[in-house]
Amino acid sequence: MHAPSPLHLLLIDDHSLLRAGLRLVLEQGLPHAMIREAGSIAQAIAEDQVRPHAVLLDIEMPGLSGMEGLAVFRRRWPGAPVIILTSHDDVGTRAEALAKGAAAFLSKAEPTDRIVATVEGALRGETIPGETVQSVARNQAQLTPRQYEVLDQLSRGYSNKVIGRHLNLSENTVRVHVQALLAAFDVASRAEAVAVARDRGLIR
Repeated sequence: MHAPSPLHLLLIDDHSLLRAGLRLVLEQGLPHAMIREAGSIAQAIAEDQVRPHAVLLDIEMPGLSGMEGLAVFRRRWPGAPVIILTSHDDVGTRAEALAKGAAAFLSKAEPTDRIVATVEGALRGETIPGETVQSVARNQAQLTPRQYEVLDQLSRGYSNKVIGRHLNLSENTVRVHVQALLAAFDVASRAEAVAVARDRGLIR
């Protein structure tokens, strides 16, 4: 019998202790995995040796942020799923990462079996259950502070471009927040979202 082909994973996190813990989880759950570590996106690119089968990327990174790194790795290795890791889960950031092509959005506090299952599913090209911009927003009990700000701007009739200027956000990020709001209120238009929000007393 032939030994299984090695599975190359790239783990990027600037905290060495967290990297060590995640590496242990992955090695135990995926015994054929060969895991390369990097403390930053720049280091990962500079030490690029083997094309990874998947990338696990911390969203809060020095230098290039995880969100910027997501775009870099999607271009560099278009066939390798990128799994975003975070210590702080919020619907706006999650929706933005998924909209930019992340295969999954994973809290570092998840149980070990969930972490391994998420990596395995991403490697198979599966859609992680519940991981869409719409479902993330729908399953969130409350809006984030940023979403309330965007909602207030919507109620004033501003365009995405103007909202972005007022809140110092890119137009694409505003668009993601608007999509999440529409999904959260289960409506099809900005006007309907504002109407539902007013009915619920979220805005005046």
